Amino acid sequence: MKKHISIIGVPMDLGQSRRGVDMGPSAIRYAGVVERLEKLDYEIHDKGDIEIGRPGKEEEDSDGNLKYLKAVSKASEELAVAVNKVVESGSFPLILGGDHSIAIGTLAGVSKHYKNLGVIWYDAHGDLNTCETSPSGNIHGMPLAVSIGVGHSELTNIANYIPKVKPENIVIIGARSLDEGEKELIREKGIKVYTMHEIDRLGMTKVMEESVAYLKDKTDGVHLSLDLDGLDPSDAPGVGTPVLGGISYRESHLAMEILEESKLITSAEFVEVNPILDERNKTATVAVALMGSLFGEKLL
Repeated sequence: MKKHISIIGVPMDLGQSRRGVDMGPSAIRYAGVVERLEKLDYEIHDKGDIEIGRPGKEEEDSDGNLKYLKAVSKASEELAVAVNKVVESGSFPLILGGDHSIAIGTLAGVSKHYKNLGVIWYDAHGDLNTCETSPSGNIHGMPLAVSIGVGHSELTNIANYIPKVKPENIVIIGARSLDEGEKELIREKGIKVYTMHEIDRLGMTKVMEESVAYLKDKTDGVHLSLDLDGLDPSDAPGVGTPVLGGISYRESHLAMEILEESKLITSAEFVEVNPILDERNKTATVAVALMGSLFGEKLL
């Protein structure tokens, strides 16, 4: 990994229906992310936050079943530009969410710099819905579909190229809540998924080693998109869509440590921290601790 890290906050809450996740970047900063990474001898450049506008009520269902489409699209374009500049500067992009719709902009900014970008999607959900399959119309359930070129053209065309990532270059880890349309898309596209069944059966070490081996030879960079709801709600209560039976705090540290040892990760985002639903900023603190492991923090 590079020794320079550039942080971009995206206080976005329009991709889902529970308010509060827009305060996620502030909560993560308050939990000491800059200080934690500086202790690991990284030079940190905090670029501040992407400005997210507040659309009127009449814009909520701006295109059928897609809530806040225009606002999410605009923020994605701005984030793509900001992330692109970070990558061009040679710094490691670390994006703080905000809801998971921000991954649309992150991947649009990152992927143009790689011929075969890989993605590790650490999440309880597949985020592979479209406007046709989504039960809610919330765009935070669609960013991975959008990034493989499936979905509304206003989202898939962010940064003017499609797709951002090939389905065979994706690994989803921690899935335990998939809609029927997502299951169909996973089968159709051949996306590699480790559900909680595989994690329990194989163990996190095996899952991560297999994921690294799967991506190592066919990608020239790997983006980590970590949704805090991938963890069990007992460890990360401050998320908008908690699902019981998730990955433990200890397993998540192990996963980050294995990724650090692999030297594969070239960009990362941590999303869906919602301080309103949290307990004394516990989830943001967990996010920062996991970042520590991802960037090389060791006990001894």
